[in-house]
Amino acid sequence: MAKIGLFYATDTGNTRKIAKKIRKQFAEDEIELFDVAKTTPEAMLDCEALIIGMPTLGDGELPEPLAEFLGKVEASHLEGKPIALFGLGDQVGYPTEFVDALGITYKKLKKLGARFIGSWSAEGYEFEKSKALRDGEFVGLVLDQDNQADLTEDRLEEWLDLVKPELLGEAVAG
Repeated sequence: MAKIGLFYATDTGNTRKIAKKIRKQFAEDEIELFDVAKTTPEAMLDCEALIIGMPTLGDGELPEPLAEFLGKVEASHLEGKPIALFGLGDQVGYPTEFVDALGITYKKLKKLGARFIGSWSAEGYEFEKSKALRDGEFVGLVLDQDNQADLTEDRLEEWLDLVKPELLGEAVAG
């Protein structure tokens, strides 16, 4: 079985709650959670696939522990691994920097040669701008626990159906 490392940053605890929901969708030996404030990128070396989650803070900023963590990530930590991203944001309170931390993380990891999976449709969200948009889609799952918490379970389930086979290294029929 593949070992998936789910690395997350949290501020209010919402991202940690989502990380725990994701963990419950996998067998116990398939996934391990890592709070970026309490680990180093070297932990990524033991993982065959990665999920990275984060909230966007203030005016589109990364949480400080995530910024520090990403500053230490090297290409060798990511090499050959599928990487799925998820981000939390508030599209009503911050419509011009909605889930910007997701886009910032994507850009930093892309420069290191990351191979991303799990882009997500921007349909169903109302915002003005986002650094997480690429070709009309978000670079990963986007959740708005402030304004659309009622949609989280369905979005999470749909996204996991999309990324789980590749994260686990299963052949994807296509």
